[in-house]
Amino acid sequence: MLKDRNFNTMSIFKKDKLQIINFQSYGSTNRLYVRGRAIEDENINLDQKGIFNLMQNTWKRFETDEIKNSPIKIIFSNGETAEGTTDEDGYYLIDKNIEGLQKLANDEGWVNFALSFTDSNLKREILLKNRFPGEMLIPSENARFGVISDIDDTILHTGVVSSLKWKVILNTMFKRATKRLQLEGASDFYLRLHHGKTGNESNPLFYVSHSPWNLYRYLALFLKTNNFPKGPILLRSMASFRMRKKNDEKPQKQREISNLLKAYPFLPFILIGDSGEKDGDIYQEISRLFPGRIKAIYLRSVNHSRRMERIENLFVDFTDIPFLMVNKTEEAITHAKEHGFI
Repeated sequence: MLKDRNFNTMSIFKKDKLQIINFQSYGSTNRLYVRGRAIEDENINLDQKGIFNLMQNTWKRFETDEIKNSPIKIIFSNGETAEGTTDEDGYYLIDKNIEGLQKLANDEGWVNFALSFTDSNLKREILLKNRFPGEMLIPSENARFGVISDIDDTILHTGVVSSLKWKVILNTMFKRATKRLQLEGASDFYLRLHHGKTGNESNPLFYVSHSPWNLYRYLALFLKTNNFPKGPILLRSMASFRMRKKNDEKPQKQREISNLLKAYPFLPFILIGDSGEKDGDIYQEISRLFPGRIKAIYLRSVNHSRRMERIENLFVDFTDIPFLMVNKTEEAITHAKEHGFI
């Protein structure tokens, strides 16, 4: 009996295994740009049913135990490696010049690799025999344009315009990713944009949101379940929510979009968002900062008369770039056909 008690006590205090999560990112034929996070495995099962399990999983997503200042390594299929280190919150960003990455990409432009911990002093059990899968996108040479899309209330029913964002909280806490609803026809429209007018363009999709990285796997599962084209999901850290923004500092979403346009200077982009938040303001400023680079702007209508009126006034004199306020996806599809995008 004493043996069983000791065993149970040891089980309770047993430390979780370590893992490296890779956030699908983007690069070029000579630039490696890889993001992710090293944390303890909390055994989150995104398929679990029941309110208690959903709440418990939500808690686990935000109550993370990060692996700080730990060296990690990327191993490519050809044997080449690159090294980096996690920061105080367990995040890593490996941004290096490496020649010949395009040769490692598949037909859609994805480069597969493995990540590993390299610190022999960790003395902790590591998942997957210390080899974690990762991917990075290099846009295809056939691509005619890229697409940058918001997520909340643009492709995913969220409720960002609700009072105090209560719908966002309820939807995230009490709904499984596989049960969340896309806005009607959104995945069909995005697949058409991905394939382009010729059908084989492999135009890259990039998903940008103000949501924290803690929701990365939740959002990735939603996109996969609803048959959206696979693409990098660009979020922000929880620390950025606590940091006080400087007066001249641009929103995180705008910085991410600017980085994409700088990364691919010869690739024009279509911007898709909603009229509920600041997407219209951000997209207009992006079009001014990068003249000639934006092919079109689509903004989803939201059920909020004051915000809709503000967006309509914002775009009343905006005539240099094709713009459409989208009530139904079929309107966007028709518009995209007329402009030769699909």
